[in-house]
Amino acid sequence: MSVTIDLSGSVAVVTGGTRGVGAGIARALLEAGAEVVTCARRPPDRPVGAAGRTARFLPADLRDPDDAEALFRRVRDDHGRIDSLVNNAGGTPFRLLGDGDAAFHARVVELNLLAPLTASLAAYEVMRRQPDGGSITMIGSVSGTRPSPGSAAYGAAKAGLENLARSMAVEWAPLVRVNTLVLGMVRTELSHLHYGDEDGIAAVARTVPLGRLADPADIGDACVFLASGRARYVTGAALHVHGGGERPAFLGAATANHTEKRGTRP
Repeated sequence: MSVTIDLSGSVAVVTGGTRGVGAGIARALLEAGAEVVTCARRPPDRPVGAAGRTARFLPADLRDPDDAEALFRRVRDDHGRIDSLVNNAGGTPFRLLGDGDAAFHARVVELNLLAPLTASLAAYEVMRRQPDGGSITMIGSVSGTRPSPGSAAYGAAKAGLENLARSMAVEWAPLVRVNTLVLGMVRTELSHLHYGDEDGIAAVARTVPLGRLADPADIGDACVFLASGRARYVTGAALHVHGGGERPAFLGAATANHTEKRGTRP
């Protein structure tokens, strides 16, 4: 028996939903039947669409509380409700801590922690007045659970985001559910900036137990589940969508050392 999730009649907002992971999330929600609104500071090069439908785009800088409140009021006024929010907007360039000043790192934290907080507060003001409440999904990262040289402020922000979601889940229950998707490596149009050419991407993929980087659709499917009634008892959770994570380096070193010793004759 096949199981489908139907989000028809619901309204979803995806921050940073114009490309990469965010566009994959928006497409998955569209395929499930939701009305989707994406937001970013700049419009997409082309509309994000799926299943013959297109996501609506509204410009917003979610680091500005007034801009965030205006965005969610407009979505409520135009669509009548807001059922789910996916806080996807974020990111960081590679920068070792000593190579960036405090202001640079503070901007990274602002984008990846304070902006999702600001958006969530604005969405909550709408959701808490709805009989069925709503769902908020934070897009976290494995960078928040392990050392992240070159993206330390980003990792710290993502760690804070997951903790923030747990607190929101307690404070805003039972009407609003709040969860985190903890992402590993995802293949997008910008993957070459992080992993190099196709050979580099393939080499990185071999370090993942499932043998590949995630596709944005993999993340989108998880978001559809968390936004749906099938996740009605899931809140305060951190769902790892990382293909099994990373093979521990010590295993490779131990295997290589063991093989070398077995091959050595006295």
